[in-house]
Amino acid sequence: MPTSYLNFIDGKPCPAASGKTLASTNPADTTDVIGTVPASGRADVDAAVDAARRAFASWRLVPAPKRGEMLFRAAELLLKKKEELGRLVTQEMGKVLAEGLGDVQEAIDMAFYMAGEGRRLTGETVPSELPFKDCKSARVPIGAFSLITPWNFPVAIPAWKIFPAIIAGRGRRGAARGRQYRARHGR
Repeated sequence: MPTSYLNFIDGKPCPAASGKTLASTNPADTTDVIGTVPASGRADVDAAVDAARRAFASWRLVPAPKRGEMLFRAAELLLKKKEELGRLVTQEMGKVLAEGLGDVQEAIDMAFYMAGEGRRLTGETVPSELPFKDCKSARVPIGAFSLITPWNFPVAIPAWKIFPAIIAGRGRRGAARGRQYRARHGR
């Protein structure tokens, strides 16, 4: 019996707002239904982005090293499930198993790499052309986003986009420091 998948919005599994589903089939054997997925539309994307915006208020306060620890645990889970996920990619897309496993490995590699960036996340200070001034940069989160990726690397490509976004947020303390700096230096 095929697995029935759901969206995960606002911390809960849920069907598409339309109630419709799509069958995902094995391209090598179209009678092999891998599972059913929500036929999600604009209302589902809007609900997910709204939930992400609400969550961002507290998520942005999590220090980057802690976000890195969470991402490290996600990398370990991907590694633990690599064989299963690689086979699923192969079954759903028709890739050879080595390619399906490679897709998952790309996500694992990105997760471990970005988890480490949680401890190295820095801005820059460079000289200014003005006396007694420095030019500083800091990483500032831009907020929630939705993501549409191509089908050919269903695990790796979302990881390439999502994992850096998870790490690159900055808390209120950093924003307050920026305001203090601007107030002190007349900017």
